[in-house]
Amino acid sequence: MPKIQGSNPAGRRLQVDYMTRTERVQAAVSGAEIDRIPVCFWHHFQPEGSGRAMAAATLRFFDEEFDLDIAKVMPDLPYPFPKNSIASVDDWRLFEPIDPEQSRFFRERAESIGLLRDVLGFDTPIIMTVFSPLAEAMYAARDREQFLSHMQEHPVVVHEALATIADNLAVHLRDIISAGADGVFFALQGCARTIMTEEQYREFGRPYDLMALRGAAGGWLNIVHVHGEKDLMFDQALDYPVQVLSWSDRIAGPSLREARVKTSKCLMGGWNEFGALSQGPEDQIAAEAKDAMSQTGGRKFILANGCSVPDETDHRWLEAARAIVEDLAIG
Repeated sequence: MPKIQGSNPAGRRLQVDYMTRTERVQAAVSGAEIDRIPVCFWHHFQPEGSGRAMAAATLRFFDEEFDLDIAKVMPDLPYPFPKNSIASVDDWRLFEPIDPEQSRFFRERAESIGLLRDVLGFDTPIIMTVFSPLAEAMYAARDREQFLSHMQEHPVVVHEALATIADNLAVHLRDIISAGADGVFFALQGCARTIMTEEQYREFGRPYDLMALRGAAGGWLNIVHVHGEKDLMFDQALDYPVQVLSWSDRIAGPSLREARVKTSKCLMGGWNEFGALSQGPEDQIAAEAKDAMSQTGGRKFILANGCSVPDETDHRWLEAARAIVEDLAIG
């Protein structure tokens, strides 16, 4: 780990030597001194089903083009069940246990992690984005209304499908960690009052989230992302067994300052993904970053977008965001 230089008799901030990306993110997660705030942002790549293409796109974007502190593999290699294909209640029984050796989904994702680790070594954290069991079930349904109807009218069948998905994802997460990932970016969908009640999420969401996350127990950089643009059930995820919480703080709330009161976990956010970060101007990108630092003090914090920026985002705004980080004051 880097050395901290000098004494601190007056409570002044100590000088921290240059850190590797891994050292920087580990220090942010634990609340230790850092040389600068860790930064990450992302969008989708659509690699056409290839783990090798996914690794190449990830390396190019996160390492070569923007020098970001976390290499985040996107969920562009889908769960092996056709989207919008559930036509009847009985179709939920089509979800079956998956043999990781037989599933292209599992193999390609694990391959992308292994390829990235070979190139990046251990100086860069690598995480895999995975959707929650409830999110995968909602994607499988013909539409959200059908899913909610089946959930309320045929709960036993839906519970069985969710349990199968959660077991499959737990196996998948263990494989990802074994392949070299430092953790997962676990995206919750449905954890918002615009979709279901808190009681429904506690029944159909939370138990299967926790079941799946058991597979990531070996990771040190597990992130839960509470997805949605308003009325998030943010408190539902506060005690999840992860190190970092991510959400669209600028759009959905709570603010970073409000979240800091609720939890001691590392927070991830600060930029509005549909605002200046994807549209400019540069001074507004900087203003949001500085405000995020003010809200958190720059401790236990990773500066990032709330969720994916639009894929067509002009990279000059992302370049500006990355450059701004070098001059942000901590504390």
